[in-house]
Amino acid sequence: MHPIAISRWLAREVAGLRFSRPTACVYNPLVYARRPHEAYLRRYAVQGIDALFVGMNPGPWGMAQTGVPFGEVSLVRDFLGIDERVDQPAHVHPKRPVEGFACARSEVSGRRFWGWARARYRSAERFSRSFLVANYCPLVFMEPSGLNRTPDKLPRRESAPLFAACDEALRRLVAWCDPTHVIGIGAFAAGRAARALGPDGPPVGTILHPSPASPAANRGWAAQAERQLRELGVRLPAARPAARSRGG
Repeated sequence: MHPIAISRWLAREVAGLRFSRPTACVYNPLVYARRPHEAYLRRYAVQGIDALFVGMNPGPWGMAQTGVPFGEVSLVRDFLGIDERVDQPAHVHPKRPVEGFACARSEVSGRRFWGWARARYRSAERFSRSFLVANYCPLVFMEPSGLNRTPDKLPRRESAPLFAACDEALRRLVAWCDPTHVIGIGAFAAGRAARALGPDGPPVGTILHPSPASPAANRGWAAQAERQLRELGVRLPAARPAARSRGG
């Protein structure tokens, strides 16, 4: 099953789920941001990759706006070359508008992740020959204040059916793209991936999450993530030397 078909299947599976307070609003960018999300998968999902990166769920200023995992607006447009129309969620939180590619806010996690990909690989096509990036959970959860609520905070009666669908979608994605490694971006994603894939799946590792809420990530995230990737056995291209300036 191609990743686009998996995405559409997952969107249907989670559409009927209900969440109670303090969850006040839920966005599903697989639906309202379907155009850029599927453009990303159509262009960059390939089989036989070195690693599938798995994040937790969409950020309010990243995938919630662009439909691309860790999708900071400027990098999705300028590095990935995607700029598609984004519709509106069924219910919009007044403090978390969806402005699509007109959003002026920058998601730090996405800026760090895709900024690293651009610096190390120079082209999105070259990066995609080795990696695909996905989110374990497709939904964005917000509290009445607009505060982001992550899926690990959901009560079990709500998380159990959600995680069952997300587990199956991840298994299908791994079966299609056949990665050598699955790498959780953060401990939650790594833990869920390990549970979903079990001992017969590819090895699951983790790298530091690039969130600015992490003190460690604020001390040079890219260098730490690269060290962790190498320790997991993931191949990285040699760094290119900086261009030499000409003296006058």
